[in-house]
Amino acid sequence: MKYSLLFFLLLSFGLNAQILNSKSEFSRQDSLRGSNTEYRDWWDVLRYDITVEPDFDSKSIKGSTRIAFKVIKESENQILQIDLQQPMEIVKTSFTDGKVKSIEREGNVYFLTFDKKLKPGSRYILELAFAGKPKIAVRAPWDGGWIFTKDQEDRQWMTVACQGLGASVWFPNKDYQGDEPDMGASVTMIVDKDQVGVSNGRLVEKKETGNKVSYKWEVKNPINNYNITPYIGHYIEINDIYKGEKGNLDVDYWVLDYNKEKAEKQFVQAKDMLKALEYWFGPYPFYEDSYKLVEAPHLGMEHQSGVAYGNNFENGYLGTDLSESGWGLKWDFIIVHESGHEWFGNNITSNDVADMWVHEGFTAYSETLFTEQMFGKEAADDYVIGTRKRIVNDRPIIGVYGVQKEGSSDMYYKGANMIHTLRQWINDDQKFREILRGLNFEFYHQTVTTQQIEDYIAKKSGLDLTAFFDQYLRTTQIPIFEYTIDGNKISYQWSNTVEGFNMPVRISDSDVWLQPTSELKTETLKKGLEKNFKIDRNFYVKTLKLK
Repeated sequence: MKYSLLFFLLLSFGLNAQILNSKSEFSRQDSLRGSNTEYRDWWDVLRYDITVEPDFDSKSIKGSTRIAFKVIKESENQILQIDLQQPMEIVKTSFTDGKVKSIEREGNVYFLTFDKKLKPGSRYILELAFAGKPKIAVRAPWDGGWIFTKDQEDRQWMTVACQGLGASVWFPNKDYQGDEPDMGASVTMIVDKDQVGVSNGRLVEKKETGNKVSYKWEVKNPINNYNITPYIGHYIEINDIYKGEKGNLDVDYWVLDYNKEKAEKQFVQAKDMLKALEYWFGPYPFYEDSYKLVEAPHLGMEHQSGVAYGNNFENGYLGTDLSESGWGLKWDFIIVHESGHEWFGNNITSNDVADMWVHEGFTAYSETLFTEQMFGKEAADDYVIGTRKRIVNDRPIIGVYGVQKEGSSDMYYKGANMIHTLRQWINDDQKFREILRGLNFEFYHQTVTTQQIEDYIAKKSGLDLTAFFDQYLRTTQIPIFEYTIDGNKISYQWSNTVEGFNMPVRISDSDVWLQPTSELKTETLKKGLEKNFKIDRNFYVKTLKLK
């Protein structure tokens, strides 16, 4: 989640879409960051163990990353790429099976070589000590980085928000979305005695040393690097249990001490959210690691099993309804949207950020599905249709591959309306639900390509969706249903579409379907349908009546 009301307004002034159409606009640093380079593809991350100690006054951090990895194929040079963004620095290296022979820096990348050949199939541990002043977030979570701020009682409050920017903004890692640590991760925070450290997963150790205390948290499951997050502040814990599809799920809320009463009232929505999204998407994907909401000094982020929350304990999106339908003020946007990412984004993760619609489109549609579960189908339709006014069609939803470049922000609500439109075409909510749950089962804890997702949906729906996905994901063109009516005869066709686009549409307030293609068709309508003729509003298309 990385958008705001201001963000949508800024987009309306227009962005230069031509920049995205030319790889020549991208640098070697972009390629090193965004692709599975020859320095990355020969080794697989198994686990991260991170220790961090922040210094609030100097706005600096120090710590270490312990990387367990496996060599998965032969590499001619065996040069290993570690990402760490300037001005952060690696200050020491340690290798369990020998020595780091050389370490060279190129911008935000370190290249390491070893004093011996690393064997395919073998596992190794590399430890990297780091220190420096990380990039400070200007307007988190959109312009991210480390956050050093103070709470309402003038006490230190620190965390990180780094989606897009990347976890390498603060600790050394393999900053490539397609490689998550298969065996999980741990975060140890060394903080002042009056502070509490919270992170992903479960607290496994608390230890006092002098005037400092360390909190070690651990996740058992794979996790996106940018989701690994320390929260440091004057937190208290509120415990609850959700009886879900896989049994009892520990539900915990960590909030600043003076917000306990507000949180207890507002966060009851979390269990409604879990019930609704488990119904549509399948079991919450991280029962072993628990579910948490953690108060943060920014709006919110989908940090796995430790969702960042900063929505002021009120409904809507900072008190507003993004759909302008009224339904968006009935529930807390951050609780629903950011938690929706536990299924799409955290459970199912795109290899490349160019395919981020897989995260954001389905998660934006989770808002509609939650609304439907709580308030009914018509309310849900009103909500998702209301979000169409936020679609700008400035550039395609799918971005540029291999250079860490997302597509348009339309991945959110154009993505949601594409899914809603597909739901109409499938015309079977049981099958539609099976597809959503099937995605989370088939690609459980995996990284994927958009093609895998498209192919799965096409196979399970029994529809040829090639042109459909090309139309909505890879162009900015909205299909236009052109028609003329003469008596009870209708002539119609699709325009403004890619080759082969043949999605059927339903006539509003009826069970009558039309089968338009790019070729003009004429047929006789049932008596009465010619009056006030409309295409069902749930299809994200335009209509044009020709004279």
